[in-house]
Amino acid sequence: MPSLKDLRSRIASVKATQKITKAMQMVAAAKLRRAQTAAEAARPYAERMEKVISATARGVPESAPAPALLRGTGHDDVHLLVVCTAERGLCGAFNSSIARLARDKATALMAEGKTVKFLCVGRKGYDLLKRQFGAQIVETVELRSVRQLGFEHADSIGRKIIDLFEKGEFSICTLFYSRFRSVIQQIPTALQIIPVELPEQEQEASDFVYEFEPEPDELLSVLLPRNISVQVFRALLENAASEQGARMSAMDNATRNAGEMIRKQTLNYNRTRQAMITKELIEIISGAEAL
Repeated sequence: MPSLKDLRSRIASVKATQKITKAMQMVAAAKLRRAQTAAEAARPYAERMEKVISATARGVPESAPAPALLRGTGHDDVHLLVVCTAERGLCGAFNSSIARLARDKATALMAEGKTVKFLCVGRKGYDLLKRQFGAQIVETVELRSVRQLGFEHADSIGRKIIDLFEKGEFSICTLFYSRFRSVIQQIPTALQIIPVELPEQEQEASDFVYEFEPEPDELLSVLLPRNISVQVFRALLENAASEQGARMSAMDNATRNAGEMIRKQTLNYNRTRQAMITKELIEIISGAEAL
């Protein structure tokens, strides 16, 4: 049985941990508002970019050569998986759920005889994947020192992806991130960005006829590389909001669990203290009767 001193030390330790988790919860709640606003503002732009590329691609004559970023290389034997995760932990299953989705995809591709390569954006993704796929990780991009995410960070990653594609390092690229829905729900998502997946054409009552200047293939040569950076930027912003939401929930649960542990330890401490007092009284009464 632990002594009263041990129980007091244990209670004090849990109380100190509870203060830390409560502070982290409040910090995450403060950061979540701004991150959620940025993620929601980026969604319409990314979705409109997809529609513009889709409309432009349909304007390219079938006889004209399409850019490789649109039509692909004609092969699907080498896949690049871009896994975007956080730089820090203590955010529940946020990082592990993204890594699990990428791991399942890689395992399925390798079972089909495909070659899989990884580009990790965020230290936690690298830590989770290096044991099983360490030899297949071609590069890791860390954003630990970045205080405010900007488009230039996503553009740098997008250029790395395009450089690898132009060197023939892969044929298909898939982006993995967590889409923010609410504080308690973040959805791991896989999005193919090379070759770009065109959305189905919507049938409207009044279809528009587009005229392009310059030619559609020239527009696509500019839009397609930018679309990759836009989609990466969207993934980073969605991840930032999802990370703060997941951390807020995880720290709230940790604070509640610490409170429950303090209650149980305090009850145990009071019972132990009462038992020791009762034992001492019995010893005193027994000694008095013996005299």
